[in-house]
Amino acid sequence: MHGTLHGLGLGPGDPELITLKSWRILSMAEVIAWPRGPSGESRARATAAPFIPDDVVEMAVPIPFGETQEALDAAYDAAAEDIRAHLAAGRDVAFICMGDPLFHGSFIYLAERLRGDFPVKAVPGVMAPSACAAAIGRPLACKQGVFKVLPATMAQKALGAELSAGGGTIAIIKAGHHLRALRGLLDEAGLLDRAYAVENAGREDERIAPLRDCGDDAPYFSTVMVFGEAA
Repeated sequence: MHGTLHGLGLGPGDPELITLKSWRILSMAEVIAWPRGPSGESRARATAAPFIPDDVVEMAVPIPFGETQEALDAAYDAAAEDIRAHLAAGRDVAFICMGDPLFHGSFIYLAERLRGDFPVKAVPGVMAPSACAAAIGRPLACKQGVFKVLPATMAQKALGAELSAGGGTIAIIKAGHHLRALRGLLDEAGLLDRAYAVENAGREDERIAPLRDCGDDAPYFSTVMVFGEAA
């Protein structure tokens, strides 16, 4: 019998926003893996810490965020092989990640490599834009409103075109190192006065400020929320 790979979304960082289903699987899994960035820290591991059993096998998965696609592919290849060994031995693996595992999550790339050989399941989690909207107290969408998600890492010309098109509430994710460029693009699109930067949504060190008043840098996973006129 093969083990099952579970992708568990932990939400934006508040342990109380972990779903009961993720908590149940987390408490029963034989192996728990998580992405570890270049800093050596893991927000996912820190968020899940209160619920990780003492006797579980833990596996840090080094991911070179911000590096070349070749470096990322090599990291996911290596991680998939390590996880494959546990699954082949019949052990279930819970891969924990922030937000939702299928929304810009590292789990996506592991699932692609392992799905054909082993059972793979995902448990949804609270996504950062939802947490940001709740923290600010503004709706993501209502009535005929449109909600759009854009990664700040996309080409500036394409990003500018998306912003200029408007269309309701916009969440710009992975915005931390791009605040200066985003401020310029949003100003050109006439949207700067509707934009808020959110750092560490859902955590004790959460910070919300109008983008106009922010500096040029913030944590990588910060989000810029741009609310439509009707919101």
